[in-house]
Amino acid sequence: MAISAELIASVCAELFDRSLRGIPADTRQALAQAEQRESNQTARHTLRIMLQSADAARQSNHFVCSDAGIPVYFVRVGTQAKLDGDLRRAIVDGYEALVDTINPPLLPHVTHPLTLQRGHTGPGMPIITFDMVDGSDCLDITCSPKALGSGRWAALKIFSFPDLATIEAFIMEAVMEAGTQPCPPVVVGVGIGGTFDYAAKMAKEATLRPIGEVHPEPFVADMERRLAAAVNQTGFGPMGTGGTSTAYAVHVNYAAGHGFIPVAVAFNCWINRRTRARLHNDGRVEVIE
Repeated sequence: MAISAELIASVCAELFDRSLRGIPADTRQALAQAEQRESNQTARHTLRIMLQSADAARQSNHFVCSDAGIPVYFVRVGTQAKLDGDLRRAIVDGYEALVDTINPPLLPHVTHPLTLQRGHTGPGMPIITFDMVDGSDCLDITCSPKALGSGRWAALKIFSFPDLATIEAFIMEAVMEAGTQPCPPVVVGVGIGGTFDYAAKMAKEATLRPIGEVHPEPFVADMERRLAAAVNQTGFGPMGTGGTSTAYAVHVNYAAGHGFIPVAVAFNCWINRRTRARLHNDGRVEVIE
């Protein structure tokens, strides 16, 4: 058997739709834990409202936020996966079909960068990143729509042979400049090393890591904990109401490179949109989150 274009289109449309109507289980748990830990009463009340809002959206099948963002997919293609049809075309078809049928309708957030004309489609839409996975016989697809609040405040800077203190200072500068605009509590994703484009990719992928899953290298895991503590001491708090619940987590990815070291910082807002499924050669669809 092979994975059909029709199945790919259907699954990708469903992933985008589902990402708008709830928050991931790990994110809801982190939000509830933050509400229990928070000592600032206004912030705690805000966190409680956010939990209620997320639950109400899921129960009523409504959007959590009116800004549905733009469709972004991360696709890991197994080298042993069998495809029946064009992969990118299938993802595009699924998105365009969803635009025509989703209820409530999507607002026209897709914006032409030169004319600022808004709609639902345009060059490069949806944004799709492909990676090959040796030995795998499936398609692993993650949908993480990017909206204005978190998308606007991503940052990247290239250093020459920076020390760790310089890297961490830049990460905190990016967090301070973003302030409350990314709608905290946020997941902060960091990409270090590689090249200009690859650092940004690593930062975005870092935001997709489940909350509570730390980097496997102790040195980097310590860095993540240190940065998360610093972010939560900024006083921004949930939706800018103060307190110590500015970040769910800081996740760091890195790659070797040259002496020039790019450092990228990306954010996922409190909704932490992230839906994922695996499509197998035998036609099975495995919902991961």
